[in-house]
Amino acid sequence: MKRCHRTLWLLGLSLLGACASQAPMPSAQKQEVHLTPASTLRPNPRTANQPWIRVDSRNQRLTLFDATGRVEQDYLVSTAKNGLGEKVGSLQTPRGWHRVCEKIGEQAAENTIIYRRNVTPWQYTPALHAEYPNKDWILTRILWLCGMEPGRNQGGDVDSYDRAIYIHGAGQHVVWGTPTSRGCVRMKSPDVIDLFRRVALGTDVLIEEDPE
Repeated sequence: MKRCHRTLWLLGLSLLGACASQAPMPSAQKQEVHLTPASTLRPNPRTANQPWIRVDSRNQRLTLFDATGRVEQDYLVSTAKNGLGEKVGSLQTPRGWHRVCEKIGEQAAENTIIYRRNVTPWQYTPALHAEYPNKDWILTRILWLCGMEPGRNQGGDVDSYDRAIYIHGAGQHVVWGTPTSRGCVRMKSPDVIDLFRRVALGTDVLIEEDPE
């Protein structure tokens, strides 16, 4: 009888070991891989294998794509009240390819007023805007754009850099998703801080009305 019990006990250990060896990996050790379908990727059409920005003025969105064309971030913005155009004095947002040629305000606090590209000690508040309702507040960060298409947004009276076309922070009074600016691309201050951190000098920027 003792020999029988010992045999059953050894058989039980054998089965237990077999079960343990076939047990599924604990969920904490599993690694899930999420792949973006190739059909949804939008690789940079100007500079291969580089991140880029697309400003969609129709839908009032700014999208940052990584080097593979995957959407890294998407933001609600506000482009020009006067629509799209490149002429000096038009107060319109210029179309076509640009690049980020200067970045200003890296250490500035949120809602810091930037005046003539100088970071000031002053802070925007809704009360201050109520006092100066027609002021075009440039806040927090600036990404200054250079046109890359001669005759369209570069040179002469259509030069985006000379027109001081920025992607910049704006105040709480802005109606987001609606064209309200005087030519620049306005962003919420937390959003422009996030974009500024992610984007390098020289990043390509495409501003268009009807993205595919």
